[in-house]
Amino acid sequence: MHNLTTVTDFILLGFSHFSKWNMVMFVVFLIIFLMTIVGNSLIILAVRVNDKLQTPMYFFLSNLSVLEMCYTSITIPNILFSLARGTNVISFTGCIIQVYLFTLCATTECILLACMACDRYVAICRPLHYTVIINKMVCLCLAALAWLSGILNSTINTVFTTSLWFCGRNSIERLYCEVQPLIRLSCSDTHINNILATLSAVVFGVSCLIFILTSYIFILVTIFRIPSRASRQKTFSTCASHITVVVLYFGALIFMYLLPNNGSSEKLDSAVSMIYSTVTPMLNPIIYSLRNNQVLEALKCLTHM
Repeated sequence: MHNLTTVTDFILLGFSHFSKWNMVMFVVFLIIFLMTIVGNSLIILAVRVNDKLQTPMYFFLSNLSVLEMCYTSITIPNILFSLARGTNVISFTGCIIQVYLFTLCATTECILLACMACDRYVAICRPLHYTVIINKMVCLCLAALAWLSGILNSTINTVFTTSLWFCGRNSIERLYCEVQPLIRLSCSDTHINNILATLSAVVFGVSCLIFILTSYIFILVTIFRIPSRASRQKTFSTCASHITVVVLYFGALIFMYLLPNNGSSEKLDSAVSMIYSTVTPMLNPIIYSLRNNQVLEALKCLTHM
């Protein structure tokens, strides 16, 4: 397919209604960016240096922290640059790069969250076989699967997106570029692109969510069978952080993609998309440190080194 693109740039309208608050928004997003980078870096460092955290659960948490920093680095620097210079124009090439990296991160995060649910399922429902089933090689293979799936899915969707013809409208009601808003702007036949976007959502979004929910059904059944209330609470506490992150991330995705594709929902899409692209990456370190005593102790040790 030939690239028939005539549009050379896109206008991101996510902040078009807050133009008078550019400096305030700049400070807010700068704080979010710094908190995300510092918080997730501390999580990675704590897992790296603390022997008690050398377990599969924290291996996946480290991968998630790396991913969250990538998420934020894709979107917020361009947002800060746009706010600082008072313009919301992004080049076609820059937009496509954002689409590729954002799709990669979104796909990888869905699978990583599913891997973490699998880890909790085996740890709670099959504890005697945990070290055999979730060994180092399995962890490496699952992490590789998550990242390679992200690369593959992102490459396919981005290649077909760049083959679309953009001939007129170039305004996107978002703070950054994603596949679906670009598909809606295209003047060419988007049948294949819509199929690919739907398949991507089903295979990497819906299937991962179903897997996570199924895992937690079995986990909850096992927990309720524990006779001691204190033991039940202690066991459930090992899942609390993961459950919170899953609710935040998939809750935002479901809320956004179940909305009808009309003009009134575009502004709401822009707001909700910020939850999983900037807010969740910032909150993850806080959630895992506040709800997990081992991580909290490791972070305290880092501050006293």
